[in-house]
Amino acid sequence: MRADTLIKWLINTIAIMLAIRWVPGIVYSGAWWGILIVGIIFGLVNTYIRPFIKLFTLPLLILSLGLFTFVINALMLMLTSWLSGEFNLGFHVAGFKAAFWGSVVISLVSLILSCLIPSRGEQ
Repeated sequence: MRADTLIKWLINTIAIMLAIRWVPGIVYSGAWWGILIVGIIFGLVNTYIRPFIKLFTLPLLILSLGLFTFVINALMLMLTSWLSGEFNLGFHVAGFKAAFWGSVVISLVSLILSCLIPSRGEQ
């Protein structure tokens, strides 16, 4: 596993943990290692499914000046919740409102943490 992939995974996992803490309706009730797997699932969903959704919703993204991205992020978080339920990991998002605010928290935390970590070219 490449170092930047590991860093992205850890950033996603930390962001999800903060969303669990701050957003009502996002809960985690599994073992400590399960949240690490939830981070992997979230990363895989964002890597492989999100680009196709963005492609198919491109007109909505353009018309909303990119704000529809928050809806897409919420849907990806709900998909992660469903997949973790299938694997009995204990991560659950209760509805679209919680998913929307959770995606906002995850986006902001990921942005802040990514800015704090130097990229390979800066080292």
